[in-house]
Amino acid sequence: MPLQDHMQLVSVDDHLIEPPSLWEDRLPGKFREAGPRIVRMDMSKSAGDEGLSAALLNAARQGKETAASERLADVWVYEGRIYPNIGLNAVAGKKPQEYGMEPASFSDMLPGCYDVHARVRDMDIDGVQSALCFPSFPRFAGTVFLEGQDKELALLSVKAWNDFHLDEWAAAYPDRFIPMIILPLWDPEAAAAEIHRCAAKGAKAITFPENTVGLGLPSFYTDHWDPVFRAAEETGMPLCMHFGSSGKPPITSPEAPMAVMIALFGTNSMDATADLLFSPVFYKFPNLKVALSEGGIGWVPYLLERIDLTWERHRWYQNVNKEVRPSDLWRRNMFGCFIDDFEGVARRHKVGIDNIMWECDYPHSDSNWPNSREYVTKILQEVPDEEAHKIVELNARRVFNFPRP
Repeated sequence: MPLQDHMQLVSVDDHLIEPPSLWEDRLPGKFREAGPRIVRMDMSKSAGDEGLSAALLNAARQGKETAASERLADVWVYEGRIYPNIGLNAVAGKKPQEYGMEPASFSDMLPGCYDVHARVRDMDIDGVQSALCFPSFPRFAGTVFLEGQDKELALLSVKAWNDFHLDEWAAAYPDRFIPMIILPLWDPEAAAAEIHRCAAKGAKAITFPENTVGLGLPSFYTDHWDPVFRAAEETGMPLCMHFGSSGKPPITSPEAPMAVMIALFGTNSMDATADLLFSPVFYKFPNLKVALSEGGIGWVPYLLERIDLTWERHRWYQNVNKEVRPSDLWRRNMFGCFIDDFEGVARRHKVGIDNIMWECDYPHSDSNWPNSREYVTKILQEVPDEEAHKIVELNARRVFNFPRP
């Protein structure tokens, strides 16, 4: 049966492409040259550029052979380092045959990728009422600024992104966007302060790496992140751990095509789940919420069963909690998020009806735009109305404290 008219779609994983002037408009004058800015680059002449990153070169070389005039790309420059706008991150409206990794220009994208007014029009076309939007240039968890040599500039850049998101993007349509922030991950105390600063401005969500060790940072098993987790708990803001935010994509061999990595990305969320359920995090911060963004849910019943079995047999000789079953922590603290997951929906009661949220993923390649409402109806056609309403709207509004106006 179709979704009932009173059920609104709330996506907990969309993305925005930062407009070119975001940092130039907000950074102090002395930092504007070193801070993030857009440069138009001729990719046909850039192969020998000393500052061009290997990732950008590889992406360009994978592109189709075209005339030099057609190889122009808009790239971000930050402290002299070059970061491409990867084309695959902005493919809404294109056919799969047109997807590619080559760097993109703003002219290659739908305006809804970077213009909030156009985004709302695209959401209306898609039947999506509200969305949570992750960063693009700063990466999903803002980890680009970990690479900053000037940490004063890096902190100001983090704050500039947050102010843009809170004061301009989400504020333009307060009932349409769940306001999200990034953190200065190199300094937990500064990160906690930024959480409190942004909570006072209306922030509702925090993007955070699904594995900090891959970024050269301390793990969840240490007390390093306690200021961050405490601030998130105090402000009631969930941590959104998007797959791939650790900088460690799942790949099996150097020769494997990118398709292997894409197919296995959900394993990043599985790793994060096992890590968190065996770590001290949810015992120290029992009200902390974690959403596994774009991780899918079909794997959850198996992994919870496996984790519980491991806990039952092996907890006695290890430094893990011996009283609380890990799957109980899942139901209290963690949430699975899906775009396409017929298997997960079929086993939704093993996942937990209250622990499932829906995602659109506009403008990425997994999105079903402009047919999201039609596609969600297909996925949930055998699901009772009460459960479907929780999955597409009510759970997200509860977890992110984002009620209907």
